[in-house]
Amino acid sequence: MTVQTVNETVVLHLPADGAPIGSGQDALDLVGEAWASGAELVAVPASRLTPAFFDLRSGHAGEFVQKLVNYRMRLAVLGDISAYVAASEALGAFVAESNRGAHVWFLDGPEDLAGRLAMVV
Repeated sequence: MTVQTVNETVVLHLPADGAPIGSGQDALDLVGEAWASGAELVAVPASRLTPAFFDLRSGHAGEFVQKLVNYRMRLAVLGDISAYVAASEALGAFVAESNRGAHVWFLDGPEDLAGRLAMVV
């Protein structure tokens, strides 16, 4: 994990390689790591999230996101999730609604995150 300040926001970036994540416990673990590093936002590569995360019926995305939001930790999922969105209208709506807010974003990559954070500052 690396910590980087992006447009005045401290971001904890998870590496692309590593164990899959997506459970509520995984979210709590990330909150602990973020707090320990002083981060305000956790950037997770989409490739690290379990397929169940992208199946809204599983409840994993809801639980994961809710844990982070409860602890006032923002989330950016970085990477291509177009195949998941194409397979689920509900996921597409969730992504669109999340991207309108300030707590959870689904973005293509770090450059998009920097752009989004520049608009918030």
